[in-house]
Parts: sequence; structure tokens; C-alpha cells
Amino acid sequence: MEISSGITASLAGRYASALYELANEQGLVAAVEGDLERLADALRESADFAALIRNPQVAREDAARAIAAVGQVLGVSPLTANFLGVIAGNRRLSALPDVARAYAAIAAAARNEVTAHVTSAHPLDDGQIAALSEKLAARAGKSIKLKTAVDPEILGGLVVKIGSQMIDSSIRTRLNSLAQAMKG
Repeated sequence: MEISSGITASLAGRYASALYELANEQGLVAAVEGDLERLADALRESADFAALIRNPQVAREDAARAIAAVGQVLGVSPLTANFLGVIAGNRRLSALPDVARAYAAIAAAARNEVTAHVTSAHPLDDGQIAALSEKLAARAGKSIKLKTAVDPEILGGLVVKIGSQMIDSSIRTRLNSLAQAMKG
């Protein structure tokens, strides 16, 4: 499989690419992707965990034990646990967030999928999510993975971001545009 050279050019991209190839051979792409998402979530939620992976003064053995314990608590697959041991041993734990992002990008590209970040003023129900996903898939020509967020400050409408493209149909933006037009 040809993987975008932009993704794999970085250190994190090379690690992610190697992990993806192993996961693909073992039929564990989705499991490893879920493991990496849980690890990324844990890094965002725990300042101590984030500090641990960035601290160069932590000995390799201590870092390996700590990351193994975190992996066990999160219930990661044996392949992901082995991978975490390798990057801890290579003193590359600080690259973990970038590896998780690169792995997700590689896996999405392999599935011909793009992620759409959708912000609405109120939570969307399942029917709205399905309809939006269908429309965005038709527009993008790829399958869509929706990540939704709620921001009451947009007042209504939606803000959709797919890659570098943004579609802002929020009432807040429309009101701001109207206010600018009225200023002359």
C-alpha cells in the first residue's frame, strides 16, 4: 500500500507507518487505532502522564515500566503494548501524540476516509448525524468519520471542517457578516 510521503517523512510518521504495517499484517488496524486514541485521550486528561512522556530525566526502564502500566490500565492490545515498550526503550515517548495522529491519518487514508469535525449549537441526534454524514460523503467523494462538538456560542447552524476546508453556516458568522456590511 502506498502511504502519503508527507505523513511518513517525520519520525512519528515512520513509527506510525511501521506500526500500521504490523497491525495490518495481524488484522489489528482498528484495535491499534482504538488503543492509540485511548492513549491520546489519557495524555490530554492527565498532566502527570503528559509530563512523564516528555521528561528526559526519567530513566528508560522507569519510563518503560510506567508506560506498560498505563497500557495495562487502558487494556491495549499486545501489539500496542510491545510498540510502547519499543518507543520507551528508544526514548521516543514524547512522540506518542504525533504517532497517534499519524497512525490515524494512515489508517483513514487506507480506508479512503476523511474526518469531518462538526460543531453545532445543540447536540445532533442520530438521524441528523446520518444525514449530514451522507451529504458530506457525497461532497468529499470519500467515506466520512464525524467528530461532533457542541458550542452554544455559534447560536445555530453548523461549522464543518474537513481537512483544511471549512464550511461555516453558523448564525454567529452570518450575524457578524451582516454587522460588517451595515458598518459600510
